[in-house]
Order: sequence, then C-alpha cells, then structure tokens
Amino acid sequence: MRPRGTARRTARVRLVTAVAGLSVVAACGSATGPPSSSRQPVAHTSSGAVTGAHIGRDVQRFNAIPYAAPPTGALRWQPPQPVQAWKGIEDGTRTAPRCPQNANPADSNPASAAEDCLYLNVTAPRAVPAGQRLPVMVWLHGGGFTQGAGGDYDTQRLAKAGVVVVTVNYRLGIFGFLGHPALNGSGAFGLLDQQAALRWIRHNAAAFGGDPRNITLFGESAGAFSTCAQLTSPTAAGLFDKAIVQSGTCSMRQMGIDPAGGDTVWPSRQSGEQIAAAAAEQIGCTDAAQTMACLRRAPVPALLAAQQKIPATWAPSYGSDTLPLDPRRAVAEGRLHPVPLMAGTTAHEARYFVAMYFDGPGQPLTRQTYQQFLRTAFGTDARRVAARYPLSAHGSPSLAWAAIATDRGWTCPTQAGNRLLARKTPVYQYEFADDPAPRPSGFPIPAAFPLGAYHGGELPYLFDGPGAATAQPLSTSQRRLADQMIAYWTRFAATGNPNDPSLPRWKPLTSKSANRVRSLSSARSNGDGSTEHHCRFWDTRK
Repeated sequence: MRPRGTARRTARVRLVTAVAGLSVVAACGSATGPPSSSRQPVAHTSSGAVTGAHIGRDVQRFNAIPYAAPPTGALRWQPPQPVQAWKGIEDGTRTAPRCPQNANPADSNPASAAEDCLYLNVTAPRAVPAGQRLPVMVWLHGGGFTQGAGGDYDTQRLAKAGVVVVTVNYRLGIFGFLGHPALNGSGAFGLLDQQAALRWIRHNAAAFGGDPRNITLFGESAGAFSTCAQLTSPTAAGLFDKAIVQSGTCSMRQMGIDPAGGDTVWPSRQSGEQIAAAAAEQIGCTDAAQTMACLRRAPVPALLAAQQKIPATWAPSYGSDTLPLDPRRAVAEGRLHPVPLMAGTTAHEARYFVAMYFDGPGQPLTRQTYQQFLRTAFGTDARRVAARYPLSAHGSPSLAWAAIATDRGWTCPTQAGNRLLARKTPVYQYEFADDPAPRPSGFPIPAAFPLGAYHGGELPYLFDGPGAATAQPLSTSQRRLADQMIAYWTRFAATGNPNDPSLPRWKPLTSKSANRVRSLSSARSNGDGSTEHHCRFWDTRK
C-alpha cells in the first residue's frame, strides 16, 4: 500500500511534535473543565496521533484526518483501502483538500484536482465528564454528487450542544460514481468511501470523547440521498444507529425541475455504465479492452472536462453489491436498516433550482413556456395539473412551476416514503418552513425572486462556514429557531427521539397520523403539511 505523502508528512510531524511535545493530552479526556488554551489537544486514533486546535472555550477541532488510503494510481476506481498508520503526530490544524471537482460559479465553490482527498474532520466539546461518551453525528455534504467538501461546514454550534460531529469527504462525480462492468464497486465508490469513514469512526469515536455505539448519519441534498442509500445498502449494516435525511428521500424518482424528466435521482447500473462510456469516448478511451487502463492514465483535468460535457446525473447507481436495489423499491419492500429516522424537506425546495436555471442565467418563465412545460411533463394530463396550479395563485410562471416541482418531486415523495419507513422504524417528519430564510451568498439570481424556504435554506440554522453562508445573518427570531433545531437534532442523536421537556412536542408518524409534519418556522407551529402541497393529488397520479 502506498504511503500518503511521506515527505510532506515527515515535515509536519517534526513541526507538530515540537509544538505538542510540551504537553500531549487526550482529545476529549476525562477532565471536568476545559484544558489550558495554551495546549494543543491531541487525539490517539488507531491510525496514529493527531493534533487539533481549540475553538473558543468550549470546542476543539481536528481537521484533515485520513480515513482511507489515497485513491490514486491503481486505486483510482477501486473500493477504499485502509489508511496506512503513521508515526509521530499528524497535523490536524490544516485544511483537507477537496475531492476532484469543477468550479461552480453559482456558489463560488472552487475547483480541485486533488485525488488524495479521503479525509474527515472532527469537532467535539473540549471536556467530557468522567465515564461519559457523547453521541456522534456524521455529516455527509451535498453538492449534487459533483461538488462540495466536509470542511465547508463549521459544526461548532452542534458540538457546543454536546455531541461529537464528523464531516466527511467522499469521491465525487466521475471519480466517485463511474460505472464499468469490470469494476468492483461500479457506480458506488463514493458510497463505499462513506462506509469506510463510518468504520473508521466506529473504531475511533472514543478518542474524541464519542460513543462508538451511538452514531447518527445525517446529510442534506446529495448527502441525504447518500444517507438513504446507506439505509438500504447491505454493506452498511451496523455502521450507524440513527439517520437524519434533509431534502433527499429514498422515494424520489426525479427532482421534477426538468419537464422532460432528465433529472433522475437513482440511475440503474446499466444507465451509469452508459454515461461512463460516453465520458470515456470524450477522453479518447475507445478501445473496449483497454478502457479502464486508458481512464486510469487520464489526468484529472481531462476527466473533469469529460464529466462536464456529459449532460447526465453523476450519482450512485443501483445494481451492485453496495446498492443492489433502487432505493425506492427497497423502501417499498421494507429492505432497509430499521434505525430511528428524522426526515423532511423545505417548504419551497424547487425555487432554488428554478431561480438558478431559469430566472438566473436564462429568462424568467413566461405564460407560454409554463404551458409548454406542463404539456412536456404531463401530456394529456396537463390541463388537470394547470387547474390545480393556476398562475393566479402563484404570482408568476416561475413560482407556479417551482410549486409543481416542489410538491411532485420533493415533498409528496418524501411524505409517501416516510409512511412506508414508519412501518419499520420510528419516523419524525418535518418541514423547514421559515419564509423567507436568509438568501445564500453569491447566488446570481434577481434579488426580487422570492426564494422562501428554499433547498438548503435550513443549513445556516445548523451550521456556519461557506457551505451555509448567507447574504445576511439570522434575525433574532431565526436564531431562536436555529437553537430549537439544534436541540431537536442533537437530542435525536442522543436518544433516537428529538423530544425534550424544553421543546415543543414532536410526535412520530403513526398509521392514524400518516401526514403529521413538524413545521420548523420562526413564525409557525406544528401542522399538517400535506394539504399545502396537494399530496393527495400527486399520490393518485401514476
């Protein structure tokens, strides 16, 4: 197995050892008070020691901890291999490289060509009472399976609430989800990375004060779809104890933004391999017998350029040992890990996408294009849908189409899936409905477009950092909602039940309350969210 950056690591070890040699302390030891701020915390993991940094008086952070071997050279498009243990002390104060990705001008995400990217970050309380272990929350970032990084999310507010929070990098796009018949792990390398991280965390949670028997997997958007995939993956059995799914249900078929239906969520392995074949042709790897050897020789920029040219969904494909079934089918048949679940959406999921694809770089939808979208998406049923979503009720064609896409693509499939899941496990259903949520920073859309409670709008209520950056801070009432949400999330991580005497009561789904939705808003309370999204209408359509 190839060592990870030996020369670079040696230099880091000398530096960190010199600094930390004065006092090496356990990462979340048994002290009842915080350690001296002049001392760097050091955690002793099964892979080696790593130093971190204190964040204020209450929290400490360990960044860029390798959890698997670099997936480079012959390990490109292979299941992740164990990380090689290191001597000395790894520098956990640096920033981990992002996995390979193109830049995204919509949110200022930088490009990266770093294949050596399988790192995780740990944020934990500085002091843990003797004999106690804290719940562990493992965050899977979003970004359409092609962008983002765990380090984009500052998790210290969650950690201050008494949990250990881990954010994870996993392979993305063509590197994470390439399909080929000859590959072990075809179409699912990113999922296998997540599982490798969970195994590492099971082995090492105690080094940071965490309880290895109490791990909650949670994520938003692509991170939520990843969590769904892990719920139905046989190879993820026993790796986590609870799950939180934010805007990305197992039961979604397509996002509903593209009227032609080109935004499929769960591609088959055959479909994934066809996408990969088209990418290989873009690079010039046309000899079927040498395709993988050719692709492994290709430089990262060429692979990212090919990924950009293929108008397809780079996402986990089903039909492998990792993800045998379409998650929709797995949930319908009850083939899933029955762990307690929190799951929900935002009230206006699709406004973000409609604004980005139509009102931003393109032109706002007109009455004529709205009618054309209806005919393309629904054919002879277009008039029935138009009657349910009249333009007069929505203010503009763009908002009307966003309402259809939200209800048809996100909210109603989530609620239908949650009802199925509730047959197997406790499910707490929510809708983030804070309208308007602070707008994302750097978002190139008209300021007048009402995003409402948009896709990802709940993130700044849970996190800080660039992954949750907004153009304006939370208001006083929104900060109170943020505190409530963090209390719900961390209480669920601790017990599998989000309720606490200090919080408004949140009841789980039952056969008698199948549409119960906890509304999370700075101005609203619990209500039946299904009636606002026409779910009975969509549930009766084929």
